[in-house]
Amino acid sequence: MVHSTAIPMITEAAAQTAVTVVEQDGGTSPLWIALAILGLLFLSACFSGSETALTAVSRAKLRRLADQGNTSAQRAITLTDDGETMIGAILIGNNLVNILAAALATSLAIKLFGESGVAIATFIMTILVMIFAEVLPKTYAFTNPESTSLFAARPLAVLVKVTYPVVLAVQAIVRNTLAIFGVRLEKGTRVLSREAHDEIRGAIDLHHSEGGVVKSDRDRLVGALDLAHREVAEVMMHRRNIVTINADEPPARLVEAVVESPYTRIPLWRDHPENIVGVIHAKDVLRAFDAMARDAGSVDLNGFDIASLAMKPWFVPDTTTLADQLKAFLARKRHFALVVDEYGALQGLITLEDILEEIVGDISDEHDVDADGVTRESDGSYLVDGTVTIRDLNRYFDWNLPDDEAATIAGLVIHEAQAIPFEGQSFVFHDHRFDIVRRNKHQITQLRVHARRAVS
Repeated sequence: MVHSTAIPMITEAAAQTAVTVVEQDGGTSPLWIALAILGLLFLSACFSGSETALTAVSRAKLRRLADQGNTSAQRAITLTDDGETMIGAILIGNNLVNILAAALATSLAIKLFGESGVAIATFIMTILVMIFAEVLPKTYAFTNPESTSLFAARPLAVLVKVTYPVVLAVQAIVRNTLAIFGVRLEKGTRVLSREAHDEIRGAIDLHHSEGGVVKSDRDRLVGALDLAHREVAEVMMHRRNIVTINADEPPARLVEAVVESPYTRIPLWRDHPENIVGVIHAKDVLRAFDAMARDAGSVDLNGFDIASLAMKPWFVPDTTTLADQLKAFLARKRHFALVVDEYGALQGLITLEDILEEIVGDISDEHDVDADGVTRESDGSYLVDGTVTIRDLNRYFDWNLPDDEAATIAGLVIHEAQAIPFEGQSFVFHDHRFDIVRRNKHQITQLRVHARRAVS
């Protein structure tokens, strides 16, 4: 939420000018000036309350009211659809009335109290604005967001139309001013409001901290939001762990490999392991066996061409976001894709299940291998495989380890240490202690993690 109160310090010269203008107009009564100040404070309260209500109101409830024919609810939805313009209009209106109220109050105070009127007006206006134009209306609007939003929708819609050119000018001035100092805002970057993703995530975290949303629900909601900000490379199965089959192996060996594999989809390669020529599905092999048995009465493995059953491999860039990959899976009706880097080199594979697990957590069935890679020790520490992802650890144990620079716990330690540690070394990062238990060549294969409360 953008807070829009700023009471300017009106200089004595400016205030004296205002007094002179008042006197030249025939000596406006102090009573009328006081009433004007109260009216401006009321407008400031309306602006502050409207801002809070329209950022706190449930769009789902507004949508329900709009579907029932409530025109004010439809106006409120239209306003929140372009939140930056709405906030900009409120900022302009709120600052305008606050500055005008402060100027009138200062001129009146100088007229009544002389030179000391500036300090008196500043003190009084600060108290009045803080209580009656900020805290009180915002508190009311936060507790009654729907009714306040419906009440404010019509006048705010008019205000947005009137101030729209000014809002555009303000945005242009901000961008050009920042450009002078070398700060370039990308096209589409919001100047006057926060991204909806941050607003929603903040609301979820707030409700979780207050007990309104349980941890499992919080994880699922945040996981769904984060799909657009996470890449395939962060959740894919690395190529070292992929089960593949050499298409040039004898048919009997290929069938045996398919049967022994814990996976239903297996990549086929030829000449070298990274040259994937197809993906075989275990059910396709079973169907082919059944057809051969029905036609010939028996299955001749020597004449069985398993490569002919393979599907064409689907390659996706490792920089693809999970949200885009999920849409692609649904559009193609596919569950399996191979991941390549910018040079076309195989990096791993991604499945629909991998993306769904980012939302709902680990999905296991009776054929899955226990690959959690985390064992709780008697002293309260955790023995963790180096390939376990930071996201999984944060989700399982409610930790807050950063995953911006590394996807796995081993990668985090290497990044923070700026070196590949040796066995027996210990590090303290982010209020956790990491002991290197096992290392294989240049890879950390196992660590012992002492949670925050166990770090001395």
